[in-house]
Amino acid sequence: MRVALVTDGITPYVIGGMQKHSFYLAKYLARNEVYVDLVHFNDSSLDISALACFSESERAFIRPIVLAFPQNPRFPGHYILSSWQYSQRVYEALLPRIDQYDFIYTKGFTGWKLINEKFKGRLNCAPIGVKFHGYEMFQIPPDFKTRLQHYLLRPFVKRLSLRADRVFSYGGKVTAIIQTIGVDPQKIVEIPSGTEREMISSTAAGDTSTPVTFVFMGRFERRKGVPELNEAIRRLLADTQAFHFHFIGPIPEVFQISAPTVTYHGEIRDFNDIKKILRRSDVLVCPSWSEGFPNVILEAMANGLAVIATDVGAVAAMVDARNGWLIKPGDTDALVRVLREAMREDARLDDKKRESLLRMQTVFNWDSIFDKLMNAMR
Repeated sequence: MRVALVTDGITPYVIGGMQKHSFYLAKYLARNEVYVDLVHFNDSSLDISALACFSESERAFIRPIVLAFPQNPRFPGHYILSSWQYSQRVYEALLPRIDQYDFIYTKGFTGWKLINEKFKGRLNCAPIGVKFHGYEMFQIPPDFKTRLQHYLLRPFVKRLSLRADRVFSYGGKVTAIIQTIGVDPQKIVEIPSGTEREMISSTAAGDTSTPVTFVFMGRFERRKGVPELNEAIRRLLADTQAFHFHFIGPIPEVFQISAPTVTYHGEIRDFNDIKKILRRSDVLVCPSWSEGFPNVILEAMANGLAVIATDVGAVAAMVDARNGWLIKPGDTDALVRVLREAMREDARLDDKKRESLLRMQTVFNWDSIFDKLMNAMR
């Protein structure tokens, strides 16, 4: 079987949750001896030709196709234009070998040209699936600027979703969004995400530290909820210093809180370094306004952390009262309340941490997920 996996980058060459998901797709397809034509690009100083993130046996099944992502001057809609141009490059790269594929899996707008040409009857090829992850442009925006961006993206996302042969969903509220925009439920394929078993801690989650240690992981963008989190931390600091908070990610200095109990690590690309911080922490905080199936939650659960998160996208498939807390996006009062509750939980917090680890070991790992993926593509 040969699959074309068309991406907007893979980790570690491009950083992001969607890119981490693409990395695991390629890895597990190759690990199970499925030939993969991997279309991606580089946004780092790493040697993309080496594909050092894959094992030698995995690389034997991966044929990389490296394209440059177009760069246009910034103007309203510049990302849409760049995405269309990238999809044209993808189309030109795959067209000479289009008959070789049994399935074409496209991320975001990367298959735009392919999907359009097939829909219009000008291209005869294998089924094309599309994945827009959390369909964030149909979720609640945190501000006016984001709302405008959502309105710009929605018609293009809707059209591609309606025209694709299959539409991949993480489930939960993501499936509800896809159905709301008019996609035939028979075309929707629900598959959760996960991590590889090797990344899941083999030991039980440690007892809660004293004081309780929280951690935030993510890029700095408005939808990640950093301003709301900062307000919550400042309100906690007004009452107590009996907690510690770690930030992993490029948080600008102007948005950093100066306090002895708040530590900023900056961007960390080596997961072993991230894991060291996670294993010293108790609770991941993910206060996003919109999400799909956040890899940061998976990575935290894989290291035995409880989770405080907003009930957006498919987050509720991972987090509930047994392993954490779900709150509404933008609700700073609720965020402060559950942070304080986590600081008082003691033994119950230990139970939540162990439940997170158990879910990763039994449900949210790629060995469990892969069969669902293969059945969908077959």
